[in-house]
Amino acid sequence: MASQVWQPAYIGLGSNLGDPTARLRAALDAIAALQGVSALVVSPFYRTAPFGPVAQPDFVNAAAGVLTTLDPETLHAALKDLELRLGRRPPRERWGPREIDLDLLVHGAARRDTPTLSLPHPGIPQRDFVLYPLRDIAPDLLVPGLGRVHGLAARVEDRGATRLG
Repeated sequence: MASQVWQPAYIGLGSNLGDPTARLRAALDAIAALQGVSALVVSPFYRTAPFGPVAQPDFVNAAAGVLTTLDPETLHAALKDLELRLGRRPPRERWGPREIDLDLLVHGAARRDTPTLSLPHPGIPQRDFVLYPLRDIAPDLLVPGLGRVHGLAARVEDRGATRLG
């Protein structure tokens, strides 16, 4: 549901199948075209090692910041719909390869803990592939209950993330 109040929201993007860079660009175009979303800012892309125990190709990751009138649940549902439209295919192996992954990381000061949505995203403090791109666009962002992005990024394990381009 849309309100008239614009809120900042941050989205993590990742892909490691097909042409990951092209998939991220297509996802960013689709996010920018969502009704109730404006002012897209995008981090540089990063090549990152897979997270978790599954052997697979490296990922390309990025972060996007938007202003939105969509509430967290509506924006999250729109992102899940975009994943399907952009080629994501179930079933998905936990921490396995994927065509596209769009995670709602932060939505204003919102906190949620439901079966379908956790805000802020609970994996943020452990994920260099989230924090490094996010630091590029919002270093002073206060992640509710966790701290500022620049501080979180300084403490995360650097698993060799490489900025592309």
